Amino acid sequence: MPAKQVEIRTATPADLPAVAAIQDASPEAAHWPVSDYLSHQFLVATVGDSVAGFLVSRTVGPGEQEILNLAVSPDFRGKGIGRTLFQAAIREFQGLIFLEVRESNSTARSFYKSLKFQEVALRQNYYREPPEAAIVMKFHSC
Repeated sequence: MPAKQVEIRTATPADLPAVAAIQDASPEAAHWPVSDYLSHQFLVATVGDSVAGFLVSRTVGPGEQEILNLAVSPDFRGKGIGRTLFQAAIREFQGLIFLEVRESNSTARSFYKSLKFQEVALRQNYYREPPEAAIVMKFHSC
């Protein structure tokens, strides 16, 4: 049986329960009210009828974006879905992209470095639950 194709599309309100489940299954990811994501650039990756991951970003200013959250369902990790979401998000964008990641989240830091993000700053006490510093990472899309 052939592998199912990953499709990337703009999220809809109907995707919110699946996005909330992915967020809940990803304690290392940011945990924001998922309904807030609808006011930003909000993509989902689907495999068949399942939402496999999501990416939320926003434009901060001319030539600058920020990734607010990127998470993939544990059932779909290690299959390139996060990378596919990121590539879709930057397809039409040229400029700087920033994000913050927990200092202890070595998996995410390695993933972002594989996408050519650079660690550029440390923000002490950035996260509250649990308290932790954030690493600010930067990517230049040309």
